Amino acid sequence: MSVLLELYSQAVAEFGARVEKIGDDQWRLPTPCTEWDVWRLVNHVADEQRWAPYLMGGGKVNEAGDRFSGDALGPDAKASWRESSERSMASFSAPDALEIHVSVSAGDISARDYLWQMTVDSTIHAWDLARGIGADERLDHELVRRIYAEMEKDPEPLGPGFDPPVSVSANADLQTRTLAFFGRRA
Repeated sequence: MSVLLELYSQAVAEFGARVEKIGDDQWRLPTPCTEWDVWRLVNHVADEQRWAPYLMGGGKVNEAGDRFSGDALGPDAKASWRESSERSMASFSAPDALEIHVSVSAGDISARDYLWQMTVDSTIHAWDLARGIGADERLDHELVRRIYAEMEKDPEPLGPGFDPPVSVSANADLQTRTLAFFGRRA
């Protein structure tokens, strides 16, 4: 397995571990993503996962129609999350999958760049979800280190969905600095 796939697997595991901790009474709690409660946050990340097999299989955003419209979670949100993340992982793990280009809303990008975006999205939203439900907010150190290193090389935001960076103390820990890049106050 490539390093990038390992990082993605860890990011999905981080998010998934927090999904499994959601109590029945926590789905409507607020999250750091001001427009999303816990349900909408999980729905967003599950929906991103649902898109991956379609895009990795050659599908195009502008040709998807209403294929992915509506609720991604259905009556069993946790099972839906698991299914969508497993299918996404399978699509990225297929032979030579990372050698193609995919058509996303911003245009054609390499599958590696798409996988990186999915990795970062799942990681940051794992923290958002933890904060929303009061779970452990500590993220995998190696995953955070890699994301921070990439952000130092190319500080351009990955696209819509994240708030502008916030200032933090110069001696803040690596996770706090990484989260701040994505507009999170740890």
